[in-house]
Amino acid sequence: MLVQQVTEHIRRESKKVLVAQDDPFTHLLIALLTGGHVLLEGVPGTAKTLMAKTLARLLQAEFRRIQFTPDLMPSDVLGTTIYELASGQFRLRRGPIFTQVLLADEINRAPAKTQSALLEAMEEHQVTIEGERLELGDPFFVVATQNPVEYEGTYPLPEAQLDRFLFKVIVDYPPAEAEIEVLRRYDQGFRAQDVADVKLQADVNPDVLRRCRDEIRQVQVEPGILRYITDIANASRQMAELILGGSPRASINLLLGAKSWAAMQGHEFVVPDDVKFLAKPVYRHRIILRPEAEIEGLSADGAVDRILARVDVPR
Repeated sequence: MLVQQVTEHIRRESKKVLVAQDDPFTHLLIALLTGGHVLLEGVPGTAKTLMAKTLARLLQAEFRRIQFTPDLMPSDVLGTTIYELASGQFRLRRGPIFTQVLLADEINRAPAKTQSALLEAMEEHQVTIEGERLELGDPFFVVATQNPVEYEGTYPLPEAQLDRFLFKVIVDYPPAEAEIEVLRRYDQGFRAQDVADVKLQADVNPDVLRRCRDEIRQVQVEPGILRYITDIANASRQMAELILGGSPRASINLLLGAKSWAAMQGHEFVVPDDVKFLAKPVYRHRIILRPEAEIEGLSADGAVDRILARVDVPR
């Protein structure tokens, strides 16, 4: 299968740059193939930016980065019209959102007005500037990052925007052996800002990506799997420890993500383990815990584990 060949190639080449982030990078790949967007949460220095830059290079895709700050305006993201004295006409100056892979760095540092500038783009792959609708490129893939421990001067993302992300992926510290390998590479001259100097075999392009997505659509899903995904959503909505359960968009994203993950493994149909593998990254940013459940130490991932334990697995 083309999807399996492409993903194996990207994983192999990415290891020339990335050392220890196999799981987060895998979720980035799944989201890209699914046509969704990813929120990466982790402390600074855990290669979040490097993952996005590496993936963009391997896709031969245009990459841009926006550093979100409290004074960032929507026009700084989308663009604006400017008046040219020479021609006596207004001209559209496109913002950094007009790209193929967009890194929204520390997205929770910008106020809600600026965060909302991404909503239309993420959902409809278009932006509206002064009443004019403008299509974005294909692919259009947003990788947003946020720091889980630094809250001063931050604006938590509202539920409506969190729901636009296919996955929320936790980027943890690397194991000791992997960190030693990082140090060894830096000792030999590697620098994260010099990814362009690494000889990556970039054989994938947007056209290949579109063919992969066509192949993913052919992955079969039995009625029992559809029922399983629906039962997970219903169980989350009925769970006493939660204020808010998964929306229908959560079920859709879980289905589409599971099809992509199945194709990446070379399978022609989705199995329950594909659904279980993606349940946490799909649900952890969509469910809201009751305060008393948080006090008792329940986390979003722990709640997903309880939900999966309560739902019958199809045979």
